[in-house]
Amino acid sequence: MSSKVDQELAGVFAALGDATRLALVTRLLVAGALSATALAEGQAISRQAIVKHLQVLEAARLVVHARQGREVLYSLDAGQIDAARAFLDAISAGWDRALQRLKTLVETD
Repeated sequence: MSSKVDQELAGVFAALGDATRLALVTRLLVAGALSATALAEGQAISRQAIVKHLQVLEAARLVVHARQGREVLYSLDAGQIDAARAFLDAISAGWDRALQRLKTLVETD
């Protein structure tokens, strides 16, 4: 992978490494586009804190926003999630190959 792709994926995983941001991504996945006010409902943190978390997710290109009248709605951008999934799938496939080599080695002795 290129350095730029590595940096982008590192940003994705760093953004998702926070429990609040992970919960926001999950909520947007289930509910679709929501405002920061709607996302803050029922949360232990303020709307302003939610907005700061959304800004981190947006910087990692996981979330996009669009103005609808007076509201700003946030929604998921599947592109970076797909890239992260592909990266994890490649790691998983590498582990599968390594375990198969180990199994073959152990069984032939």
